[in-house]
Amino acid sequence: MTQRCGFVAVVGAPNAGKSTLVNALVGQKVAITSPKAQTTRTRLMGIAIDNETQIVLIDTPGIFAPKRRLDRAMVAAAWGGAEGADVIALIVDARAGLKANIETMVDNLRERPEPKTLILNKVDIAKKDELLRLAAGLNALLEPRDTFMISATSGDGVADLKAALAEAMPEGPWHFPEDQVSDASQRLLAAEVTREQLYHQLREELPYASAVDTESYTERKDGSVEIRQQILVARPTQKAIVLGKGGTRIKEIGQKAREELGELLGRKVHLFLHVKVKENWDEDRGLYRDIGLDWVE
Repeated sequence: MTQRCGFVAVVGAPNAGKSTLVNALVGQKVAITSPKAQTTRTRLMGIAIDNETQIVLIDTPGIFAPKRRLDRAMVAAAWGGAEGADVIALIVDARAGLKANIETMVDNLRERPEPKTLILNKVDIAKKDELLRLAAGLNALLEPRDTFMISATSGDGVADLKAALAEAMPEGPWHFPEDQVSDASQRLLAAEVTREQLYHQLREELPYASAVDTESYTERKDGSVEIRQQILVARPTQKAIVLGKGGTRIKEIGQKAREELGELLGRKVHLFLHVKVKENWDEDRGLYRDIGLDWVE
């Protein structure tokens, strides 16, 4: 059979379910998820296989109205990830409906030359009559090549979507080895796993005023790996929140992150975390480089 390989840019508003969908298409976790919006900060690639076709999924940050440098860098990464893709997959939260930010996004996408696929996600919790109106409205605005109604969480409709994306990929050799599922380095993966735990465990206590930087990633002689990370926050009060009473919160964050990293890496992980107050951490050029974002003015 003829091999196929191509790129699909997964774009959408924050919390539409982009990372959850990428994980579902790949068949295992490659991107962190959270109920909080704007969890994804950089472009990450998930690599899915469908028979003789390799689908390189570009998981992009949510597109929203940026207010600060980090926001602008995230939105730039999202639009940059869509450039030149074989398919742009617009994922929309079917429960949220057609909002102003979605209309603006559709207007921008309509002018782009790449083929578009419309994906209505969370259809398992959306009202059917509203779902049909939303689909009709978006199809009229975007004129996509096809439309899918799915639940990335339950998996409903994901197999059909995957088959259609595979069919849309051009003929050509695979870009990655068969057993590779992501382009993320292990250092970046480690930072993302810890950041996911911050989101899950702190929720509204610590909004987006934090970042995780993997300072060192060392292979030990016994086959285990030693990872040292710093959690950056802007104020001393935020440091106290991350540490928790008697250091209980940071211990729980470290334990959960260590367990997940051990499963993902298939080896024992020694994870050491410390919290650093850095008032303007989001103005550090080096940090942007480390987390895979371009510096924007």
